[in-house]
Amino acid sequence: MVHANGVEIAAWVWPGGGPPLLFAHATGFHGRAWDAIIRKLRGRRRIAVEVRGHGRSSKPEPPYLWHDFGRDIVAVADALDVRDALGVGHSMGGHSTVCAAALRPETYAELLLIDPTIMLRELYGTTPPDASYIKKRRNVFASAEAMVERFHNRLPFSRWHPQVLRDYCEFGILPSGDEFVLACPPHIEASIYQKSRARESNIYPEIERIEQPVTVVRAGKTRDPGVFDLSTSPTGPDLAMHFPHARDMVFTDCTHYIPMEAPDRVADLVARAHDLRAPEAR
Repeated sequence: MVHANGVEIAAWVWPGGGPPLLFAHATGFHGRAWDAIIRKLRGRRRIAVEVRGHGRSSKPEPPYLWHDFGRDIVAVADALDVRDALGVGHSMGGHSTVCAAALRPETYAELLLIDPTIMLRELYGTTPPDASYIKKRRNVFASAEAMVERFHNRLPFSRWHPQVLRDYCEFGILPSGDEFVLACPPHIEASIYQKSRARESNIYPEIERIEQPVTVVRAGKTRDPGVFDLSTSPTGPDLAMHFPHARDMVFTDCTHYIPMEAPDRVADLVARAHDLRAPEAR
């Protein structure tokens, strides 16, 4: 736990050598959603941050400013003296990783942004699609196993690797009396989506200052700006062009939940970024 910016920020740390790997999760997720990927990268120091409102971190009441998530990552990087890491961020975690790289450049040697929630520049300052239904998401479960049973045959979860779903459920709830509640409360998750297009969430000024090599991985179907469809890509199709040094990749067979659907492929991307091979490929 790291105390900074008026909150407690949780970080899961696996020991190892070489340049570290610093993971940032999506809205509504948690650090252990990366476990299926982290398991394939043994030998490296691996750190999975849980930003405010998520996992074991503090949960202040909304509003949540998107740049604060980047500041939470910086606080962990300062506390753990993280330098020259490969930053891996999914969805909101991609936005947060870019923000952290701009605030503390020494944290990262390279960035891997997996379908980051960095929209077309002109969308910032416009009204977001209605995400209020997120507040109605079921919040109470008898157990992680009951959560798996409820989700495994439903989209988007039915497309996920089974172990990723189990990790998501096991670490995505917290005890509350005799039951369990979501580690990211639905009203907090909804409030984060509602701020996604706010003028102050615009990350493009920071993007232009990122000198590290960047890989942008996008899902096959781009999101309609007027529709709140979490299975489609929120990433601006031209995003890579805005970084000084970036390449663009498209996983045409994946939805927005790329790390959950294709953990082996993501682990391979991470491994190759550090000139490694995943253990299964040796």
